[in-house]
Amino acid sequence: MELKDKVIAEIKKIYDPEIPVNIYELGLIYDVTIDEKKNVKIDMTLTTPNCPVAESLPNEVKNSVKEIKEVKDVDLQLVWEPPWDKSMMSDAAKLELNL
Repeated sequence: MELKDKVIAEIKKIYDPEIPVNIYELGLIYDVTIDEKKNVKIDMTLTTPNCPVAESLPNEVKNSVKEIKEVKDVDLQLVWEPPWDKSMMSDAAKLELNL
């Protein structure tokens, strides 16, 4: 399995506390890049800037990805552009939420 797939699999274990869908399927992860030194850079957003988990969720993602033994370091950027909306969810997430 590619390291990027492992990272995504790890991210898929994390759920938005208000919506019963994992944050990857919700479309909150904008980008995952891994350099040759196995440093992982993640761009993620939250459903709203004043999301109650604005502090904890990014740390949870970062710490989960750091648990993967091949990963050297994780640089997680919280981004607000483009703003998240329901169209960014995967079809699976939309089905789950009956949208």
